[in-house]
Amino acid sequence: MQILRRKNRVFVPENLEVTWENLAPLFQELQQRPISSLEDLTQWMQDRSELEAALEEDFAWRYIRMTCNTADEELVQAFQYFATEIEPKIAPISNELNKKLMAISFIDDLDQEKYFIYLRHVKKALELFRDENIPLLTEIQVEQQKYQGITGAMEVELNGQSYTLPQAAAFLKDPDREKRASVWHKITSRRLQDKDQLNSLFDKLLQLRHQVARNAGFENYRDYMFQAMGRFDYTPQDCYAFHAAIEKEVVPVLTEKATIRQQALQLSSLKPWDLEVDISGKPALKPFISGTELIEKTITCFSRLDTYMGQCLTFMKEKGLFDVESRKGKAPGGYNYPLAESGAPFIFMNAASTFRDLTTMVHEGGHAIHTFLSAPLELNDFKHLTSEIAELASMSMELISMDHWNIFFNDQEDLIRAKKEQLEDILKTLPWVAVVDQFQHWLYTNPEHTHEQRDQAWNQIFDQFGANFADWTDLEEAKTNLWQKQLHLFEVPFYYIEYGMAQLGAIAVWKNYKENPEQGLRQYMEALKLGYTKTIPETYKTAGIEFNFSQSYVKELITFVQQEYEALHIEND
Repeated sequence: MQILRRKNRVFVPENLEVTWENLAPLFQELQQRPISSLEDLTQWMQDRSELEAALEEDFAWRYIRMTCNTADEELVQAFQYFATEIEPKIAPISNELNKKLMAISFIDDLDQEKYFIYLRHVKKALELFRDENIPLLTEIQVEQQKYQGITGAMEVELNGQSYTLPQAAAFLKDPDREKRASVWHKITSRRLQDKDQLNSLFDKLLQLRHQVARNAGFENYRDYMFQAMGRFDYTPQDCYAFHAAIEKEVVPVLTEKATIRQQALQLSSLKPWDLEVDISGKPALKPFISGTELIEKTITCFSRLDTYMGQCLTFMKEKGLFDVESRKGKAPGGYNYPLAESGAPFIFMNAASTFRDLTTMVHEGGHAIHTFLSAPLELNDFKHLTSEIAELASMSMELISMDHWNIFFNDQEDLIRAKKEQLEDILKTLPWVAVVDQFQHWLYTNPEHTHEQRDQAWNQIFDQFGANFADWTDLEEAKTNLWQKQLHLFEVPFYYIEYGMAQLGAIAVWKNYKENPEQGLRQYMEALKLGYTKTIPETYKTAGIEFNFSQSYVKELITFVQQEYEALHIEND
C-alpha cells in the first residue's frame, strides 16, 4: 500500500502566495464559471476542493508554527493575518458558492449516496450563515489564540530549575508525598496567578459566541453549535443520558478504586497530589528518555501492529512532521493536524518522559493513521471528520497498541503496571468528559451568569461525578478554577463529549480486536478509510461496533474493561 501520493494542482497555481490579491481571481472564477453538465459540476467541485485544501494547509502551517513558539511575534502575526485578512473575505464567497451549488437544476443527478454527507453539510452551512457573524467569528478566532499565549508562558521553579507545567507534572508521580504536594501547590499557584485574566478572556468569548448564536436565530450558543458542528445523529438530551449513564456505571467503580488507592498508600484521605503516584510505591514509569526515542519506539510499535502504520509514521519522521518535547514558549497540549493538500499530518505534543506521553503519542498516532487512510478521498470535504469519528481512531489506537508496549517496557512488571494504568485512565476519562460537557451546556444556556454562579455550577457538576475522587478540603480555590486548564473550553467549545462517545467505541473496537485481531484491525481501518462520507452510526457499524451510549451498553463495556484489568492482576501474580 502506497503511503502517499500528492495530487498535482490543476486549478490552483503551484507556487501560489496566499494573499487576498492572489486568491480573489480564483474565487471569482469559481463564482462565474458556467456549469451546464454533470461533468462540469464534478470538475467545479474538484477545483473548489483543491483551492480549499491549499488554503487549509497554509492555515495549518501558520497554526503549527505559532503553537511551536508562542513567543515569536512574527509567527503570531502570520496566524492572525490569515484569521483577520483572509478568512473573513472567504466566508461570504463560500456562502455564494454554496448557493450556486444548491441552485443547479441537475444537482439530484449526482450520486446521492456518495455526496449525501457533503450536500447535507452545505445545506446546513447555508441555513446558519449570517454576514454579521463574519467579524464576530474573526474576533473569536483571535481571542481564542490568547489562551495559548497565557498558558504557554506558565513555568515553575523546582530545585533551582525552571519547568513548563507539563514537565513539572511528571513529579506528581514521585513516591515521596511531601515532594508531590510541594509540586502540586507550585503548579496550582502558578495557574491561579492568571485565573482572573483567564476568567476575563472566557467572559469575552462567551459574549461573542452568544451573539453569533442570536444572530443566527438561536436562543443560545449550545443549540447553535449542535447545528454548526453537524450533530445530526444525537441531541443535547442524548448527552444528558450519557452523563447519567457514566454517573451510574462508572463513578461507583472509580470510587471503589479510590478507596483501594487510599488504603494502599495508607492515607487518611486522598488529596489531589495522590492521584498519579503508583500505589506499588515504585518510581513512575519511564517508557522513553528523549523525544527522538519516543518517536522511534512508536514507529516500531505501530510497525508490529501493522506494516502500513509503521510506514506512515516513518514517512512523518523523514519529513520532519513531529514536534514532541516540552519547552518554554511552546503552547500546551497535543494535537494531530492534518495537512489537507499533502495528505500527511503534523503531530505536536509536550513530552516530559512520562507514561502519559506514551499514551498521548499513540493517541495522536491513531489520528495520524486516520489522516493517511482518508487522504485518497476525492473531495477535501470528505475528510472533514466529525469528532465522534476522529476520536474513535485515536482512542482505539491507545488500546489496540497495548499488545506491543513491550517496545517501551523491557520489564514485565512495568508492562503490566502500564496496561493497568491505561485501563484506569480510560475509566477516569469518562467522568471528566461528562463534567466538562455538562459544564459547557450550563455555561451557554445561562449566558448572563456571574463569576460566582459559574463557580457554583462548576463545583456542583464536578462533585456530582466524584470530584476526581479526592479530598479538596482547604483547596477550594484550586478546585473552583480547575476548569481553566481545559483548553477545549476556550478554543473549541462543545468539542469534548466526543471523547466520551469515542471512548466507549474504542473499548468496543478493542474488544473485537482481542477476540479476533485480524478481523478487528481490518474493520477499524476500513472505518477510517471512509473519512466522513457516511453517518456516524454507519461508520461505527463498519468498525464492527455500535454508536450507543445507553446505560446498558455502558455497563457491558465497563464490565469488559474490569475483566481485562483483573486478568492483568492475575497475570502479574
